[in-house]
Amino acid sequence: MHAIEIINVSKEFKGKKGAVVEAVKGLSLAIDQGEVFGFLGPNGAGKSTTLKILMGLIAPTSGHASILGTDSQSYLSRKYVGYLPEHPAFYDYLTAYEYLAFVGRTFQMAKTVLAEKSEYFLKLLDLWNVRQRPISGYSKGMVQRLGIAQVLIHDPAVYILDEPMSGLDPIGRALVKDIILELKKRGKCVFFSTHITSDVETVCDRVGIIVKGTLRCVERVASLMREGVVGYHLYIKDKNSFDVKEVYVTKDQLPAFIQETQVQEQEITMIEPRRKNLEDFFLGIVREQK
Repeated sequence: MHAIEIINVSKEFKGKKGAVVEAVKGLSLAIDQGEVFGFLGPNGAGKSTTLKILMGLIAPTSGHASILGTDSQSYLSRKYVGYLPEHPAFYDYLTAYEYLAFVGRTFQMAKTVLAEKSEYFLKLLDLWNVRQRPISGYSKGMVQRLGIAQVLIHDPAVYILDEPMSGLDPIGRALVKDIILELKKRGKCVFFSTHITSDVETVCDRVGIIVKGTLRCVERVASLMREGVVGYHLYIKDKNSFDVKEVYVTKDQLPAFIQETQVQEQEITMIEPRRKNLEDFFLGIVREQK
């Protein structure tokens, strides 16, 4: 059983003057427990629509989605999930501590466990000192941190996160990445959308790229990084002067260049691959669709 399964899902909306807008087109995807999956795409590609279908906030026009085998349109699927929307909005007259208590009671957490976890996550996300302040006085980054806390509080099996690093400073972004990697170690499923490729490179096992509502590819991140080598930086030491110079050669030029340095009795002290990063791969796919 997959943690998340999406089978041939499409979603249409009525646009201006009654025109039909296809936000998602025939999307199929399966994600397993213990996997971190990055959903990458430009603005308006269909990322948030897909996540809202998984959360039962909107219904697909056609197709089917499930979470741990339970139909995503059923309220029963919610108990397995921690969800962070793209623009989290809370009852802003509550304090952070009160809001986590509300979430914990919704998931029927024991009072002692809820109190312990609330303290732990508020401290982890640097909200402990403002826990009694109304959320209405929080900055965007503080609201985002609270959103992460409420996702984690009930220890779900599946995490669906829409732009989880949005609005966070570099320290906050690094913390969220560490949290995601820790969830992976614990065998959790994390499915998050983003348009920031570096986030995917750091934490994801696989990435799916969606453009104009269509899933264009699904790849293992490690394979993309390994197969994306386009050339090499070589550091060469001259046998007479002992000076070290840096030379760049393409992937095809490397064998002949190594042979040439051996003939000239030069020493290659280091070879560093230069590879296309995920951003190059992503932009290439997006440009193909224009």
